[in-house]
Amino acid sequence: MLSTRFKYHATALAIASTLSTNLMAAEVSEEKEIERIAVWNTAVNSSSMYLKGESIINKQADHISDLLRTIPGVDVGGAHSLNQRITIRSMDDKDLDISIDGAKQNTYMYHHMGNLQIHADILKSVDINVGSNSVINGGLGGSVLFETKQAKELLNNNDNFGGRVQASAGDNSGQSYSITGYGLLGESVDFLGYYNAVNRDNYEVGGGEITNSSGEVIEGTDGTVRGLEGKLDDALIKFGWEPTDNQRIQLSYETYSDEGDYSYRPDMGLATDLAITNSLEIPLLWPTKFTRDTLTLNYELSFDSTLIKAAAYSNTSELWRDELGWADNVDWVDSAAIVTGEAKNTGFNVIAETSLDSAISQDITYGIDYIKQDTSYNAEYTASVDESSEKSSNLALYIQDRIALNNMFTVIPGVRYDNYEINSTVVDDTFTNTSFALALELQPSNDLLFKLSATEIFKGPEISEVFTGSGLYETTNEDIEAETGINYELAFAYQLPIMESGKISLGATLFRTDIDNYIYDYATSPEGASWKDNIGDMQIKGVETYVNYQQGQFSGAITYSTAESELSAYDDYMDLDGARLDRQQGNTLSATVNYTIEAINLSLNWEVLIVDDVSADLDLDGATLDNSKDGYTVNNAYVSWAPESVQGLSLILGVDNVFDEFYASQSSRTGVSFHPRFGELYLQDFEPGRNIKATVSYQF
Repeated sequence: MLSTRFKYHATALAIASTLSTNLMAAEVSEEKEIERIAVWNTAVNSSSMYLKGESIINKQADHISDLLRTIPGVDVGGAHSLNQRITIRSMDDKDLDISIDGAKQNTYMYHHMGNLQIHADILKSVDINVGSNSVINGGLGGSVLFETKQAKELLNNNDNFGGRVQASAGDNSGQSYSITGYGLLGESVDFLGYYNAVNRDNYEVGGGEITNSSGEVIEGTDGTVRGLEGKLDDALIKFGWEPTDNQRIQLSYETYSDEGDYSYRPDMGLATDLAITNSLEIPLLWPTKFTRDTLTLNYELSFDSTLIKAAAYSNTSELWRDELGWADNVDWVDSAAIVTGEAKNTGFNVIAETSLDSAISQDITYGIDYIKQDTSYNAEYTASVDESSEKSSNLALYIQDRIALNNMFTVIPGVRYDNYEINSTVVDDTFTNTSFALALELQPSNDLLFKLSATEIFKGPEISEVFTGSGLYETTNEDIEAETGINYELAFAYQLPIMESGKISLGATLFRTDIDNYIYDYATSPEGASWKDNIGDMQIKGVETYVNYQQGQFSGAITYSTAESELSAYDDYMDLDGARLDRQQGNTLSATVNYTIEAINLSLNWEVLIVDDVSADLDLDGATLDNSKDGYTVNNAYVSWAPESVQGLSLILGVDNVFDEFYASQSSRTGVSFHPRFGELYLQDFEPGRNIKATVSYQF
């Protein structure tokens, strides 16, 4: 029971998961054994709703967006494999706390790509804290905690060894193959080895034509997006040792590689790449390789009423690109170079929970989190070399107490201290901050829960973008201040049994996030240069709701979310007053329907995502001529079958974008900009059209 409390409270999964845990703890315990044996799944837990692993595995996810886009308040922009960009409440991944098995992943590598590269198949779980509503995790907009699979949870009860092979193919995406072996080396040592290879193809957009904002086919295009074809390799090895029943030590190493002849700007559409390429007379595609190597040591200890989890890690990301193609044009021969950017995160974290059962029940969560970031840039030209480096570190201490005053009222105070040091071109300084949080829960019955919370937030100025110089071309701004603010939330969750085997659950969260001293990377300095500066106070407000229904073999869910942002600019930046965040998304509605035919182990699933238009308005870093965003509707269907005659065999057939919608995620690059040399640039980062996928796997 202690580990269950730790999972749902210490990682701040908030109201929906809290209620789910209180009401269905016994049911979860019973299902855990079944899921471990029968399903290679990824469980997605969110503070805005809860999804079970079975519905996730059927998606045959080959991009993080396949997992997360139906979570209220969450989107994943970027169609390119290098541009998986998680967005929460319009805030992109730079403002989120992202980790894999406790290892921090945030690296501002390149503004044309996302901060996270991971393949969905390797994941055991994704815990999403939508919004910053706890002192436990940093990040202005929330946190995303990924956890990879573990041998102990995959073995059948009486087996010492097991394995799994899988092959997948899509007619508009590519192919992937994975092999996994796991088992026990004696009574106390377990291991897992995993390898996944993905051959990614250039895909065709919905409708088979790439058109501009006027609906005309863009010259030089044939409906296929170039610059996506490449190869991804992901390998993981884990060793776990349990010297006693209450301890676990785990050592893991993961290596990830994504290589191909890719577009120069992975976040921009083919139309922009063609316009720039044709104007400069340079190649369209550039040899590119991204690698990430992570070594992590985890430790877990439980005793009496305390559970402790610790992680120490080293995480190194490198982006390499052959830019010798600039020499194809004699006017740009001096730009030809081999460019490398490296970002290294090293750190440790310890989180503990102690439960005190007395007249007043308490769950006290406390811990320490330290991360050091080192970045470097190297460009090797014919006659010279450009080099630069920056570094930063953050030490955080926190404590949170969940105090159950009685069966109805719970109060959750918390305090966090951050000490942030940065040595960069922009600023060389130390920023300290003490943040407070307070939440009140009211649970009138076992089926109903209300929660009101306020959490202070903090983020120091971050080190510069790595791949464009690691500060080499930045403008110094020693007066820049840290971002601070507060996040307010009011939420409720309700569950109601229906007939003998059915239930309905629903919930909603109202939120407002105030960010003071908002930092904009492309502000205009008094001298007219682009620099990082505090430009005003940003406010983001909105709502997230969900309704889940289950009756027998049928289940379904409907979610709705909206978030609006607005800047109150300082006097020096009044031209930006009222601007919204560029990643802001229109009103979003999702619906999922699942039906299981237990007699033949067949599962049928359908999901639809409906995103409303966003009208043109002033924004930060958006398109300059037309920044309106078109709405879209995308349908996905899946069917999975596990034949009883072959134990361990699973077959999945799915169709993404069933009706071949021509669209771009509103969290991706969109709109039309103007460049003095290239003219109009259509930035639309189009998503794939219809993609028919099949997966066969065998677990033994």
